[in-house]
Amino acid sequence: MKESLHYLLMTNHLTFQKSLMAVIKDTDLTSGQPKVLDYLKYHDGAVQKDIAAACHIEPATITSVLLGMENKGLIIRKNLNGNRRNLYVYLTDKGRELAQRINAEFDIIEENALIGFNAEEKEMLNLFLIRIHENLHQKGADSDE
Repeated sequence: MKESLHYLLMTNHLTFQKSLMAVIKDTDLTSGQPKVLDYLKYHDGAVQKDIAAACHIEPATITSVLLGMENKGLIIRKNLNGNRRNLYVYLTDKGRELAQRINAEFDIIEENALIGFNAEEKEMLNLFLIRIHENLHQKGADSDE
């Protein structure tokens, strides 16, 4: 039986997510929090709206995700220059350390997922996935951005 693209993408995503959550179960992170940590590692001081869009989390949901992270001491949220409309989100030292661990775990899972792929195949896979994303985005399928 030939598997459909949507099934293969979905099952690989879920397997990747389960693999990550299994190796970080000691952190008490929820399933949405690792991608927020990963995003903030490269965009520290981002506004909630941008985090939600980049992580494909509904704006209403990002508030509770960030509250949980704040309660765990992973982030702080601040108003800057009297701008009370936007809260800027920053990693704490604890959050930065955990983001580095998450990144290392992502690398291990990716390495395992790509066993047997040569460098050219890995590059082609990335290019194909980028093209799929761009095609869907152009057709309006990616409504979070």
